Amino acid sequence: MSDSTDLDEGEFVGRRGTDPVRLVPGEVIAAVPAAKALAERSGRELRFDFLDDRAVLRMLRLRHEDETAMFNAGFKTGVPLAIIGFGAAVYWGGVVQYWESGTARGVYAAVAVAVVLILLAVYVRTAVTQWGDPVRQNLRARARRYRELAHLARREGADIPAHYPHYGPYPFAATFHPEVDEPETIDGEGLS
Repeated sequence: MSDSTDLDEGEFVGRRGTDPVRLVPGEVIAAVPAAKALAERSGRELRFDFLDDRAVLRMLRLRHEDETAMFNAGFKTGVPLAIIGFGAAVYWGGVVQYWESGTARGVYAAVAVAVVLILLAVYVRTAVTQWGDPVRQNLRARARRYRELAHLARREGADIPAHYPHYGPYPFAATFHPEVDEPETIDGEGLS
């Protein structure tokens, strides 16, 4: 599955490729009245108990798996697109434009453009699939809210490390879909 099984109790990976991070207990966040109120309000809104350590740890581990799956999907389609697109442009600039036959240049241009457009369509489809999955969006919305809770608690004096839980603000992933089931695990293709 992933490196989540190699983690000690209470640890998660905050970002792809970083060292494990220890979960801040829910009572640390709950000790701050404003954070506790936001956690309770957010829990009703997002159908999640932000003060339950086991649930939060599972959510953060799934979020790491989600981020890894997104990176891998983008890498598998983005790298070939970049290499083939760059190669086609360089070959045009160095060789094809000097061909005497206009028909041969036209055929090369048509084939190169078609291949690049097909790869671009696959890349866009993969991105839409990764970003648009409602189960993944729910996971990201909850992770975003948990990050906001942790930052609020830290600003109010709680003993929470800076930038905890070490994820970004998720500007494009904050939509919550209440009708969607919970994610169970991550497989090679992503959330299942």
